[in-house]
Amino acid sequence: MRFTETPLAGAWVLDLERHHDERGFFARAFCVNEFTDRGMEPVVAQTNVSFSARAGTLRGMHYQLPPAAETKLVRCTAGALYDVIVDLRPDSPTYRQHFGVELTAANHRMLYVPAMFAHGFVTLADDTEATYQVSEFFTPGAERGLRHDDPALGIAWPRAVTVISDKDRSWPLLADPARARRSA
Repeated sequence: MRFTETPLAGAWVLDLERHHDERGFFARAFCVNEFTDRGMEPVVAQTNVSFSARAGTLRGMHYQLPPAAETKLVRCTAGALYDVIVDLRPDSPTYRQHFGVELTAANHRMLYVPAMFAHGFVTLADDTEATYQVSEFFTPGAERGLRHDDPALGIAWPRAVTVISDKDRSWPLLADPARARRSA
């Protein structure tokens, strides 16, 4: 695997090192030692799959609070998506900054999302599927989210959002004074 650190410390884009022959290619997509060497969390508590039938579907921006804060390794296994992460670590020099990358079934690229980063994506193609390896179990009481269109974040999504859940549409804005009570 080739690891490229993003501008947000601790977040990585991973590309496969493909070994080609007449059958196609073979590549390692996960290695505990390579993750540990870079300070990445190698624990996988569960693997999730999302399928979105229509391009323009937004999922996110989700995260979980400690002690259930989770790392994620996200890969697009069918179609294409634009994946965005937001650093929510208050002591980080990149606090509230975001980074986005296109993940497609064709490029086999993955995004490593550290704990206390919000994560979400918009699908760029119909019939898009994503797989997430996560370090913690889903914990409903610890789940939080950001609005994808929050002006305080200024995320430039590459296409219009046309499908979004009521929950994801209803996350409070960062400037909402009641947000502090809901995020603690």
